[in-house]
Parts: sequence; structure tokens; C-alpha cells
Amino acid sequence: MTLTDAGVTESVDPRHWRVVLGRLHTVVQTGSFARGAELVARVTEVAEELGHHPDVDLTYPRVHLSVVSHDVGGLTERDVELARRVSAVLDELALSADPGAPQALEVAIDALDISEVLPFWRAVLGYADDPSGGGPALVDPAGLGPAVWFQQMDAPRPQRNRIHLDVSVPHDRAEARVAAALGAGGRVVSDARAPAFWVLADPEGNEACVCTWQARD
Repeated sequence: MTLTDAGVTESVDPRHWRVVLGRLHTVVQTGSFARGAELVARVTEVAEELGHHPDVDLTYPRVHLSVVSHDVGGLTERDVELARRVSAVLDELALSADPGAPQALEVAIDALDISEVLPFWRAVLGYADDPSGGGPALVDPAGLGPAVWFQQMDAPRPQRNRIHLDVSVPHDRAEARVAAALGAGGRVVSDARAPAFWVLADPEGNEACVCTWQARD
């Protein structure tokens, strides 16, 4: 059974974990590659014991972990338990996380006929259909590039940019991200759906949305 983003947020350690775009994320500041490898080894032990595995990105000087139950396309108690166990490892190793660091990037394409344009983007990007079934979307099979999703238009909008970026951030950091964008010369196109998302634009009108899991029910 999948859990709500709000329920998962309340169940995990806020020092370490944030829900971003349907996954649990933590970015751990390790300070060195060797220390990061030590953390990954410990997380591997926990994951093998639980039979549930995170996606891991080991770089210098941090480790990014993201967790989701792929078989059901959402967050479950398995993810919460893995997060709890990883938090215990972080405390044992005296490592700290940056709860504002996780984010997920998507490219959104507005289309009148999604079935007509989607094959082009699948081919030109070398992407595959999103296996989660969450809507018309394409994903990088290697898990490196941002997802591309398609938004249904009901009428042509020739004077409006039809490709924009969706930047999903921790729910408690969204307003600061919006403020930073405004301070850098951006403007608010619409905040009618905030805190689910704010539609922003740069000085020439190119759009990006700052998104959270909140207010989507």
C-alpha cells in the first residue's frame, strides 16, 4: 500500500530526509570520497538485510540517496523503514545531511496531440516510456537525465513558451527558492496553485515552475 507524501514526511527524520517528486531523498555531506564509500557500504548492508534498495549517487564530497518502491510506483512502509535505518547509520558515523539540497528536475512539454509529439522526443532523447504509469512521460533508461512529461493543451498558445522546466524542491524550501528567483530578476506568472507550484518567468518570459508535494490531493 502506498503512503501519502504528508504521512511519509511525518514518519522520517527531518534532519535527513525530504519527499521530493514522489521519492524520499537525502544528501549527506561526507567530506571525502573514502568517507562516502564507507557510508555506501553501510547502506548496502542495511538494504540487503531489508531486501529493499535505494538509488545511490556517490561523488566527492557527498552521497545522494533516493528511495521509492518501484514495484508499486510510490512510497511505502518499506521506504520509511529504510530511511529510519539509514538515519541510524548517519548518526553512528556522525554524518550530517543537507535537507535543502534534494531536488528533482523535469522538462514539461505542452502539446495539443501528445501521441503525435511524444514519439519524436522518445527518439531524439533515446528515452523510454515512464514505467510508473503516472502519465504521459519519458525517462532516461540510464537514470541520469531529467524526466520529460507532456501536458495536455486545449487550445494553441502561440505567444507562450510551450516547453518549461519543473523544479521540485523540499516543501519547506520552496518559498526561499521562489524568492531567490525573484531576486535574480524573475517574476511570478501565477501563484494560484501554490504551494503545489509557482509559475515563474525570466525577464524574457521563459517559464519554470517551483514545485512541492503539498496541496496536490
